[in-house]
Amino acid sequence: MPAKEVIHVLLPRIFCLVSSTDDLSALSDLAEVGVDGFQVRDKAATTRELVELTRVVLAAVRPFGATVVVDDRVDVALATGADGVHLGAEDLPVELATTVAPELIVGATCRDRAAVERAAAAGAAYAGFGPVFPTSSKAGLPPALGVPAITAARGVLPLVAIGGIGAGRVRAALDAGAHGVAVLGAIWREPDPVAAAEELVQELG
Repeated sequence: MPAKEVIHVLLPRIFCLVSSTDDLSALSDLAEVGVDGFQVRDKAATTRELVELTRVVLAAVRPFGATVVVDDRVDVALATGADGVHLGAEDLPVELATTVAPELIVGATCRDRAAVERAAAAGAAYAGFGPVFPTSSKAGLPPALGVPAITAARGVLPLVAIGGIGAGRVRAALDAGAHGVAVLGAIWREPDPVAAAEELVQELG
């Protein structure tokens, strides 16, 4: 299957991961300061809870033009009118997702260039690439890949670097070849999430 054509300017430069335990009242402010992508990821949520959470995120950030993708769940993305879905290795295969939901932006988790090439062949629009740096935000991850791994994998799909991305590390990921970054703790674990997000956005240049 040919790689899905991607208009790079439409793909967010910074994704903020969101769960029901985060301060959802800050979502609009995050979008207003320039966070242009949000990934709804809540492993503990029921399907109904995930649907409701996605609807809350969409209502908060869509007025600012931000893109919303749902982690793992093609059905929830379709049911809520989200923009896309992000799929891991154990989720619905990318080629099936792009077949049943061609209107969705489909991202794929990748750890190396070979995985990025497979994702591109399956029709993915971007690769979530990492973990680049050590992180405690998700259990069971492999060792950090390091910034040079981004450079080794660049040029196939837009790479969204994830894993330990925070203030002072965004530019390193971009200079290595990443299109953008995905963050969790760098926003939600900070005393002022909006100020932290604004700092990250400024690093995007």
